[in-house]
Amino acid sequence: MKPFARVLLLLLSGVLPQESFDQLRHHWDYDQSAPLDIRQKGLLVRDGINVFDISYAGPVGNRAASVGANGGIVPAYLIVPPGPGPFPAVIYGHWCMPGSDKKNRTEFLDEALVLAHSGVILLLPDHVSVHPGFVEDSTPLNEQQIDVQVQQDVNLRRGADLLLSRKDVDPKRLAYVGHSCDASAGAFLSGLDKRFKAIVIMAGDVSFEVDKKTKDFQDYRQKVGPAKFDAFTEKYCWQDGGKYISHAAPAAVFLQYATNEPFLNGEIAKRYLDVVSEPKTLKIYDAPHALNAEATRDRITFLATQLSFSLPDAKAVSSVPVLVQPPWPQQ
Repeated sequence: MKPFARVLLLLLSGVLPQESFDQLRHHWDYDQSAPLDIRQKGLLVRDGINVFDISYAGPVGNRAASVGANGGIVPAYLIVPPGPGPFPAVIYGHWCMPGSDKKNRTEFLDEALVLAHSGVILLLPDHVSVHPGFVEDSTPLNEQQIDVQVQQDVNLRRGADLLLSRKDVDPKRLAYVGHSCDASAGAFLSGLDKRFKAIVIMAGDVSFEVDKKTKDFQDYRQKVGPAKFDAFTEKYCWQDGGKYISHAAPAAVFLQYATNEPFLNGEIAKRYLDVVSEPKTLKIYDAPHALNAEATRDRITFLATQLSFSLPDAKAVSSVPVLVQPPWPQQ
């Protein structure tokens, strides 16, 4: 799917009567008591930090079948610092940038290891779209994208279930960081799950109400056909991240956006900020969609402040590699 099409179609709204926020949340219900079925596949030790290669179960009814044979099994890295804890914990959700070799759980591995040295436990799950067996439906207005969004957010919430089941995790110090597609997932997550104390949104689409006022949106609507597009958005009006991130409080939300973007630039980020509940912060970087080292430093500082852990050594933070920005696919 084209990146802009993904942006528009994952975050939908319509003209149907508005559901209450409690009604909206029921679209994402899952069985929190279902077994996590945690399985360890391997172990890597880096500088005294244990990096467990694991998987856990994250199914949503029969939706797994529509998002790949392995849709309900989530591969992840679980990174555990030495000591008994209780530790603060962070879930990292990676980007879905075509052409990137970091379009998977490795995107944040180096950053996570730096935090682990400050006594943070971390979970880095793979996005649904990179699971084995996933075949993307690239046709406009397909329902797979709806299933993927629900599956991904439930997978992330199941990640929170996993972390909070551990005795070495402090349940009052849990945060989520999401980039691009997983930043959009974080917009939903921020309103759906009140276990998170802090949320970082990195260069992601968070509000259909903002998007639909842009020329790019109007052009795309005309391209796919207004009647067909409007019918689809009416049916899935509950998939608008703005309806959820406006209820993120009391969690603190930090938005990180870039200037060198084809759509998700600093101007639209300022309009997203108006949708987000307090407390909130926005910072715009002179960078591409991948963001930059300054954003990494700011993000780590935000997490250290919100979760009350020691700020990592500046040299260690500066050692985190800058994510490479592939060329944007042609629209």
